[in-house]
Amino acid sequence: MSIPPPYGPPHTPDPQEPQGPPGQYPAHQAQGPYPPPQFPYGGQPGFAPYGLYGPYGPRPPAAVNGVAVAALVLGVLCFLPAVGLVLGLVALRQIKRRGERGRGMAVAGAVLSSAGLALWVAALSTGVASDVWEGLKDGARGGSVLELDKGDCFNSPGGLGGWTTDADLVPCAREHDGEVFAVIDLPDGGYPGDDSLTDTADERCYDLQDAYVMDAWALPGHVDVYYLVPSRVSWRYGDREITCLLGNRDPGGTLTGSLRRDATTLDAHQLAYLEAVAVLNSAMEQAPEAESVEEDLPGHREWAEKIAAALGEQTGMLREHEWPAGARQPVRELAAGLDEAREEWTKAAGADDVDTYYEHYDRGWELTDPEDSVTAREALGLATTPPAYDEEAENDTGGGEMKV
Repeated sequence: MSIPPPYGPPHTPDPQEPQGPPGQYPAHQAQGPYPPPQFPYGGQPGFAPYGLYGPYGPRPPAAVNGVAVAALVLGVLCFLPAVGLVLGLVALRQIKRRGERGRGMAVAGAVLSSAGLALWVAALSTGVASDVWEGLKDGARGGSVLELDKGDCFNSPGGLGGWTTDADLVPCAREHDGEVFAVIDLPDGGYPGDDSLTDTADERCYDLQDAYVMDAWALPGHVDVYYLVPSRVSWRYGDREITCLLGNRDPGGTLTGSLRRDATTLDAHQLAYLEAVAVLNSAMEQAPEAESVEEDLPGHREWAEKIAAALGEQTGMLREHEWPAGARQPVRELAAGLDEAREEWTKAAGADDVDTYYEHYDRGWELTDPEDSVTAREALGLATTPPAYDEEAENDTGGGEMKV
């Protein structure tokens, strides 16, 4: 219990006299320290407004607990509700121990943060957070990578490297940094991590490239695959997309013109031819891991059998389609040569020794020479220059990951 002060004019305390504990403010506030306590109704430092007296005369009011202020701010803003709740509880403990003011703010901050935390849990469990994220994406207007879709061409301020959030859509006929060829939806759950997202993008994007650019001959050698993957922060707010891009192998280079070669840009005859070609290409990609036949003759024989089957399916597709007059003869000749190749691959599949395998393998490989299809391609209006295999480019660091 305090002792009432004597009558008479208030006594000005000695400047050396202790003025009470200083306020405690959270160190993480980037704005700087809180302002000194305000004295309402005309009070001044050193004078006690409205009867705040001690045994030796008037004293200044107790400092406001800074942690309580921070708890209230976080509670009102509903930002980091778990942190706001913890700060509110810490503030109550400090206020009781130090005799500071701010108990009401600490309680309010803790209550509001508790309510905010409950709302966040409910939102995550009911999918509301995903709806909010979709709303944010729908609200994006020209300038966000979140609105990129298949077929879009765009420029990014930093090119195709590192972190990016900006993308300016441009017509594909104009110079641009990248062209989107696929968007992959990821399942919900915890953040998979950078390595997992990169592995998924590597596997899925390269597979989907062939569906967007069905004619590999039309893909320039300086083009490579890039991808945009969610960051840990964007994942927290519902980002579940990997965006697959085509860009210049040199991250600082650009592209001009669309690279899209699929059903939206090809005529029926071009599409039929490329679908037949894709059958053989798929079988060719299934070569055994052991490059040397001596190391794995059974594996190579099995592969030769797959190629023979693919050649049979391809020639059947080429003969079944009704080609335009100018392409009938070139396609017929191409199919005849592929029939001979199928016979050689079939013999390689039944070879009893390595030498016999190589004999038929070499002949079969010659009969599937891409140059043999140039005349048919020219008649159909497709690219006529076979893609060159560039080992140095394959080992280059071109292409890669971008973070949202």
